[in-house]
Amino acid sequence: MEITVRELKKVDVVTVTGRVDSSSAPRMDQTLKGLTDNRRFRLVLDLSGVDYMSSAGLRAMVTCLRNVQKWNGNLHLANPSKRVAEVLDLAGLDVVFEVFEDQVEAVGSF
Repeated sequence: MEITVRELKKVDVVTVTGRVDSSSAPRMDQTLKGLTDNRRFRLVLDLSGVDYMSSAGLRAMVTCLRNVQKWNGNLHLANPSKRVAEVLDLAGLDVVFEVFEDQVEAVGSF
């Protein structure tokens, strides 16, 4: 799994590629927690390059969402791959997260 973070004026874009499973999800969790620890509460998570998402990855996303919402922030999802979209739907999280077709839309929604 690879993670890149791009800091914009008001929003941070976190791009994740590869597999998010029980061994890699803690790294994603640490990255998201690091942003919130630095008082960055408007986040876009680009999941277009994720080919597998385990429950550990979903847990990291939900934890981050709860943390940013405490500070009136939000975590928006951009362009989840077909497999990730299916997992979000099965877990009932497609109604919890705001999902956008691309990064530009997600960033512009803040």
